[in-house]
Amino acid sequence: MQLIQETPDLSAYLAADEAIDHHHPRVREVSARLAADAQDSYDYARAAFAYVRDRVTHSQDVGDPRVTWRASDVLEQGTGICYAKSHALAALLRAEDIPAALCYQHLGVVHGLVAVRFNGAWHRQDPRGNKPGVDARFSLDGEHLAFTPDPAAGESDHPVLYAAPHPAVLRALRDATDRAHLWRTLPTAL
Repeated sequence: MQLIQETPDLSAYLAADEAIDHHHPRVREVSARLAADAQDSYDYARAAFAYVRDRVTHSQDVGDPRVTWRASDVLEQGTGICYAKSHALAALLRAEDIPAALCYQHLGVVHGLVAVRFNGAWHRQDPRGNKPGVDARFSLDGEHLAFTPDPAAGESDHPVLYAAPHPAVLRALRDATDRAHLWRTLPTAL
């Protein structure tokens, strides 16, 4: 699949915003700890991915009613759904000057991913968290995402790489009173 940058300006994929608040002290603390053990930017990106995938729980998987959407809140509370975990990973990557985009799949509802830029190309990553039947891994040599869309079921990959969270995603997260409410209002299209 051909990934399409929403904007040709690569600096947009390094910017901070309300959800990807990579200047926040909590994001900076986690990024500094991960960077201290990394040998290079690739090693750091792999460690940031593993941190978000494995240390931040997917709130649906563990029955956590909290809804997080700011990267700093996701890292502070240690929980979030796919969108929130993607915001956290994008913030950690951008904190170390690694371009990161938000991207999505349509799997009946919209599923959130991150694309990281290395060697002049974008590589999609899925930090949602593994569980039985889900084995997402960081890779620049082919995708190892949590889910593969089934075109026969109307599922698809969305090719656009967004510099900021899609407004429909951000609205659903911000308006949700708890995860149960969010589950009823997840976007079904972008």
